[in-house]
Amino acid sequence: MFVLPITKTINVQNKPNIPGLTFRRFEGESDYPKMIGIITACKDVDREERSETVDDLRNQYAHLQNCDPYTDMLFAEINDEPVAYARVGWFEEKDPVMRVYYHFFFLLPEWRGRGIEEAIARWAEKRLKKIAESHPKNIKRVFSVECSEHQQDKIALLAGLGYKPERYFVSMSRPLTGIPEAALPEGIVVRPVTPEQHDLLWQASNEAFRDHWGFSEPDDKDYAEWRNSRWFQPQLWQVAWDGDEVVGQVQNFIDTLENQDYKRQRGYTEGISVRRPWRGRGVAKALIVRSMHMHKALGMTEVALGVDTNNPNGALKLYESLGYKAYKTLIVYRKSMPGQEK
Repeated sequence: MFVLPITKTINVQNKPNIPGLTFRRFEGESDYPKMIGIITACKDVDREERSETVDDLRNQYAHLQNCDPYTDMLFAEINDEPVAYARVGWFEEKDPVMRVYYHFFFLLPEWRGRGIEEAIARWAEKRLKKIAESHPKNIKRVFSVECSEHQQDKIALLAGLGYKPERYFVSMSRPLTGIPEAALPEGIVVRPVTPEQHDLLWQASNEAFRDHWGFSEPDDKDYAEWRNSRWFQPQLWQVAWDGDEVVGQVQNFIDTLENQDYKRQRGYTEGISVRRPWRGRGVAKALIVRSMHMHKALGMTEVALGVDTNNPNGALKLYESLGYKAYKTLIVYRKSMPGQEK
C-alpha cells in the first residue's frame, strides 16, 4: 500500500524563474483527470495518436512495479494549475543483466522551452540515483527515456543531458485490401481461446519474448494489469496449437475509443509471438493473415502494429512483406548512471 508523504511540495533544484511555478507530489486518484488533460493537450503537437481514460490510469497505477507514485512522481503547477507531470521507476533486463532506471514526463506545449523540462529531468535523475543507492552495486545501471521522432524539443534536451539513441521501434499499418494468403504448417491448428487458457497463453508469450531486446520478467502484477486492461480481448486472438502445445499467437484487439477519436476503423495485430521450436515455418505469417481477414470481417479497414527495427527474428522484414508500412518511430535513449558503470 502506498502512503501519502506529509509534505506536499517538492523543492526542485535549478527551478526556472517563472511566476507562480511550483512543484508538488502525487495526490492520489484526484490527479488522474488532470493527468489525462495534460496527455490530451500534448497529443497533437507531439503527433501522438492515443486515447486514454481515467480507468486506464487507474488500472495501470494499481499495478505499478518498482514505483511508489507518492514519492516517484512530480507535478509542475502554474498558479496551482497542473502543467506537467513526471514519473520514475526501474526494472531489470535479463540479457544482458542490468538495472534500467526510466523516467518520462508530459508538459503542456505552451510552457515548453522555458526550463521546466530540464528541471524535471534533473529531478528525475536525482530521484533515481537515490533509489539506486539501496540496490546491488555489481549490476550495470542505466537511465532510460523513450521519445518519438517528432518530439524534437525533447530530443535536444536528452542530447544536452548526455543521452544517446539505443534502440528504434516503428509503428506500422496497412489497409485491409489485397490481403495475401498464408497457410499454417501441416498439423498446426487454430482454436478459439477459452478462459482457462489465459494463464497458459500468458506464459507462452513471455517465453517467446525472452530473447527480445529489453525483456524484463513479468510477474503477478503485470498479469493482473494485462487481464484488467480494456485491450485484453481474447475473443479476437488467433492462437496456433500443436496438440496441447501453444505454438504461437496474435493477441489482436480493437481500440474503439481511439477509432472514435480519430474517425477510423483500425484493428491491432499485436502481441505476435511464436515459440522457438516452431519458428521459421511460417506460423507468424499465417496467424497475421488470419487476423487481417478477421478484422476485415469485423468492419475494420486497416490494421497496425509496432516492432523493434532490430528484432532478432526478422519481424520487421516479415511485416513489410505483408504490406505494413512505418508511419512513426519511437527512440529509446539511454546513458550510464554516473559512478555506477560496471
